[in-house]
Amino acid sequence: MSGVGRAGSAGSDERCVVGVDLGTLSGRVVVVRVADGAVLGSAVHEYAHGVVEGEWRGRRLAPGWALQVPEDYLEVLRTAVPAALRVAGVRPEAVVGIGCDATSCTVLPTDATGTPLCALPEYADRPHAYAKLWKHHAAQGRADRITALAEARGETWLAAYGGRISAEGQYAKALELFEEDRPLYDTMRHWVEVSDWVVWQLGGAYVRNASAAGYKGIGPEGVSPSAEFLEALAPGFASFVPDKLAHPVAQLGTRAGRLTAQAAAWTGLPEGIAVATGNVDAHVTAAGVGAVEPGRLALITGTSTCHITSADVRREIPGVCGVVEGGVVAGRFGYEAGQSGSGDILAWFARTGVPAAYVEAAAAAGESVHEHLTRLAGGLEVGATGLVALDWHSGNRSVLMDHELSGLVVGLTLATRPEEVYRALLEATAFGTRVVVEALEGGGVPVREVFVAGGLTGNPLLLQILADVLRRPLSVVRVEHAGALGSAVHAAVAAGAYADVPTAARSMAADRVDVLVPDEARAQAYDALFAVYTELYDGFGRESDVMRRLAAVRRAALRSPTPG
Repeated sequence: MSGVGRAGSAGSDERCVVGVDLGTLSGRVVVVRVADGAVLGSAVHEYAHGVVEGEWRGRRLAPGWALQVPEDYLEVLRTAVPAALRVAGVRPEAVVGIGCDATSCTVLPTDATGTPLCALPEYADRPHAYAKLWKHHAAQGRADRITALAEARGETWLAAYGGRISAEGQYAKALELFEEDRPLYDTMRHWVEVSDWVVWQLGGAYVRNASAAGYKGIGPEGVSPSAEFLEALAPGFASFVPDKLAHPVAQLGTRAGRLTAQAAAWTGLPEGIAVATGNVDAHVTAAGVGAVEPGRLALITGTSTCHITSADVRREIPGVCGVVEGGVVAGRFGYEAGQSGSGDILAWFARTGVPAAYVEAAAAAGESVHEHLTRLAGGLEVGATGLVALDWHSGNRSVLMDHELSGLVVGLTLATRPEEVYRALLEATAFGTRVVVEALEGGGVPVREVFVAGGLTGNPLLLQILADVLRRPLSVVRVEHAGALGSAVHAAVAAGAYADVPTAARSMAADRVDVLVPDEARAQAYDALFAVYTELYDGFGRESDVMRRLAAVRRAALRSPTPG
């Protein structure tokens, strides 16, 4: 665990809020001054169990499975919140609210009291009893069935989700549970987003947040799948919404409850302070970086990349994951898109594709492997690698919404060097973002400014490639924990310090630290590469099923379905 503070310590009369961001591998906490958004202290807690893949408790997990242990989230509250307070030097009594976001759709089954089923001894060995992480993609076949049935029936709600339902969403994962472990499904009382579950533990009340409910739960009542639809999908599954999913939905920035005595003991915060309604990590980051006004796109980079923007108009855009009124800020239509892998892909290559000589050279230069590859790749001219990659190593979220797709690098020769592949992967990340931006604008949602935040802001080459490929100025917001700051903004609103999230963001959002402008010569060179990327994108994503066939061959070869 580590903590880094800035802007000094809070005075005794200054109100503060706490923001908690539950990511893929760790939880981040910030203590923030309400008046100006200054981050006074922060702390990070790495999850003890991380991402559970491959094997769990002696059981081999099938390809595409990715689980988490809910107890890891509570440890963030017990350790990182008190640590951030110590770093900030803030008296607990100065804190007036706490907000929390989490990855989405990360969802878990609980009993009526909110106890995760995996925490009950009789279900501890059942993989379906654990939280299914956002990148649990084993439900792709179920997502395909939902989409196909919706198309056949002419369901109007499908268009709001880009015409295709994602394997990452609540319905596909729930159908997987229903069909693979029916006894556990019948035992489950609530199918809960992790952000809502943690807020439940903090504030003592279960409410669904409008963001996750709208995007991951396929919309509010009346524009979501009917009981007749669900019964046609799988006999008996009509019970899902009324018995497992339906629950009051709260708007973002509202108060979900007040800190319970138990949560106060965990965190060291005063009992009774405001607990903000939960949120999705990418969506809440828009407030943290000040990208809540129409025309501003928040590009949140990390293990994956999320694209979040708001508009005053509703447009149904093919391939965009969802448009939800109030999904990012109240009173506006929020749009979500994303790339299922970005930092994950770079990490995979640095871990598996780099010779020992490169690792030694990086160490000799006092660089990480990523820094070393970035420096070498930065010395190459656009197009000099002769490579174009598809950034589908974790499937495609937008605009194809297909997690059976896989990574690809075209142009490899015996002379290809690691830094050239690394650069091609960086470029693929930018090309994937351009596909999303063009889809938004083609659908009538303008993107005038791009704000980038998250872990990959530390890679200067990627940032310049993004600016060049997008042909737009790129505002870099290099705040250390942008998601946690966004949750703190929402906590301030829930505590009554500001009237609404846009008003709070104007005072509390992080400042942009740099603006990168595109270079026209490089942009033109990238147009030629993007044309190749687009041809590969359409060929492998829309016209050929070769990647899906390979995925099926792999599953057949492993022949190890996850037992219930």
